[in-house]
Amino acid sequence: MMATVRLSFSPAPVHVRTARLVGVAVARRAGVREDLLDEVRLAIGEACTRAVALHRQYDIPDPVLVEMSDRGAYAVRVVDRAPIEAGLGLAALDADQLANESLTDEALTTGVGFALLAGFVEDLQVRPVDEGIGTEVRMVWPVGR
Repeated sequence: MMATVRLSFSPAPVHVRTARLVGVAVARRAGVREDLLDEVRLAIGEACTRAVALHRQYDIPDPVLVEMSDRGAYAVRVVDRAPIEAGLGLAALDADQLANESLTDEALTTGVGFALLAGFVEDLQVRPVDEGIGTEVRMVWPVGR
C-alpha cells in the first residue's frame, strides 16, 4: 500500500519538470497502464504550469502544492493560491468562447489550460479550495492491479 506523495515547490517554471517526473513515477508504481503515462505526464505538467503562471501573475510567493495518491485510482491534486476568480474564471467556457479575441491574455492562459486538461483527463474536477483562496485541479486515472 502506498502512502500519499506530497510536493510543494516555489512558483518557478523550472520545478514543473520535477513534478511531472515524480507524478509519472508514482503513477507507474500505482499501476496506471503504460499507454496512459504520457497523458499523466502532460496533464500534470499543464496543471502545474497553470498554477505557476497564476502565482507569478499575482505575485504570490506561496508554494504550489501537488498531492498524488493511489487509493482506488491514481489521483493528482494541484493547488494554487491565486484569487478564486482568476483560477476558475474560464473553467466553464467552450472552445468557441476561448477563441474570442476580446478575452485577456491571462484569461486565455487559464481557459486554454483547462481545455488542454480536459483533453488529457477524463475525470477532471476544478474547484475552489476550502480556505477560499486558490483553486484545486483534481485529475484521476484508473489503475490496473
